[in-house]
Amino acid sequence: MDDLDRKILALLVKNARTPVKEIAEQVALTSPAVSSRIHKLEADGIIGGYTVTLNRPADRLYVDALISLSVVPSRREELLDLLLNSREVLQCYHVTGEYTFLIKVSCGSMPQLEHLILKFQTLGSTSTQIILSTPVNHGDLDALQL
Repeated sequence: MDDLDRKILALLVKNARTPVKEIAEQVALTSPAVSSRIHKLEADGIIGGYTVTLNRPADRLYVDALISLSVVPSRREELLDLLLNSREVLQCYHVTGEYTFLIKVSCGSMPQLEHLILKFQTLGSTSTQIILSTPVNHGDLDALQL
């Protein structure tokens, strides 16, 4: 992957429905050359599909948090079931350090967050941080430049 591929990806990340002709004009290539590069990026697994980004309704309040959870190996299946069946769970990472999992959640209220934390505490010890804001969000595209 070169800088031209990154430019194409950046345009697609902004708008996955951008016509190939428009991308070609912006990166100074022919449409067939851009199509070829896009197909190669798809074949290489860099582009995994085209998605819709959903924005939250502006009139609703959300409480986002990171919950660190330490779970013994014998309870991991139980945790997985809880994670898969909790609509508040956005992501879960298996991590190193004092805690074994880091779980990103989004709740509609503080009582809903408290209820979720209490569920996790039946499986192990927790530490919770409320997300106040996201000052930096480079996204997946910047990770491709590493």
